[in-house]
Amino acid sequence: MSMKLSLKILIRLGFILALPVFSGCDSNENVIETPTATDQRTELSVAGSTFASPFFNRVLEAWGQKNPNLKPVYRSIGSGAGIEEFIAGTTDIGTTDAPLNAAESARLKEDISEIIVTSGMISIAYHLDDIDDTIKLPREVYPDIFLGKITRWDDPRIAAANPGLKLPPKFIQVVARADSSGTTYAFTHHLSSISQSWKVGLGAAKTIDWPGSTMTAPGNEGVAQRLAITKYSIGYVEYGFAHRMGLKTAKLENQAGKYVLPSLDAGEEGLSGSALSSSSDLSESISDPEGDSSYPIVAYTWALLHQRYNDPDKDLAVRNLIKWSLTEGQTLAKPLMYLPLSQQIVQAGLNKLGG
Repeated sequence: MSMKLSLKILIRLGFILALPVFSGCDSNENVIETPTATDQRTELSVAGSTFASPFFNRVLEAWGQKNPNLKPVYRSIGSGAGIEEFIAGTTDIGTTDAPLNAAESARLKEDISEIIVTSGMISIAYHLDDIDDTIKLPREVYPDIFLGKITRWDDPRIAAANPGLKLPPKFIQVVARADSSGTTYAFTHHLSSISQSWKVGLGAAKTIDWPGSTMTAPGNEGVAQRLAITKYSIGYVEYGFAHRMGLKTAKLENQAGKYVLPSLDAGEEGLSGSALSSSSDLSESISDPEGDSSYPIVAYTWALLHQRYNDPDKDLAVRNLIKWSLTEGQTLAKPLMYLPLSQQIVQAGLNKLGG
């Protein structure tokens, strides 16, 4: 890979990998505040999801500017690591794109709150330089690509859905997550709902034993970067990362048999076609939305917080942050390609907070 290409990719990924979170300074100044020994602000640590890291970084930046007595920091370490840190008590708020499972819940010493704070789409992005038209992937095809059953771009099943396209006679390089990932859970939860082979094979989980030829990378940012530099590759990645990297994304066949590109409108249609949109149970993932215009792979991100924090200032800060994220903070979603929550989901979250 040339130095020029490496630099270009790093520049385009820059704000994702290292978006600064700061508070108490003018929003027009490009200044990163360095904590000092005399800094008396209340620290608030949030860690987990890479899927929603741009959203959380922007929320904490905006909220921190409104609350100069607080020092909020987001660490994009993956949902699995975020859950582990929250259980261990090394982060104040954990974030995850997979609801807690029974084993994780059993390790908690107290009741906690799981509150949905944002949502987005998982795109299937690919790197085919010589094809300008958008690839269509049927529901029976894309699970088999990630299972390693379809290994070439000119496979008859891909070609049948894309008449007129000259598909390259090349090996498909699948790219997947290397770490414990909520994005992986949401993606494989969807695949399990549409493919019996997937359900009884690899199943739905945050970590998957991928076929041996699969290339892996940590975080959504790592998958996006790997796709950008690997010809004939395909992978799953949060749509905003694909959009900012200029990656091509496939049209996926939805439950209604329509081929749909990821877009804000299609994602919102997918959320509205989910039973969870009007449910008070905020601990379920969306598997396969209904609706002609629905994009078929949408996901929620949860914030994990304690019922009470020992430090009263931190307790108040955590609750105010989540309330702000559910209300004013929702306006920050669309510019980053995330999906604003329905009023029902927002109200259910506020109810859990006691507001």
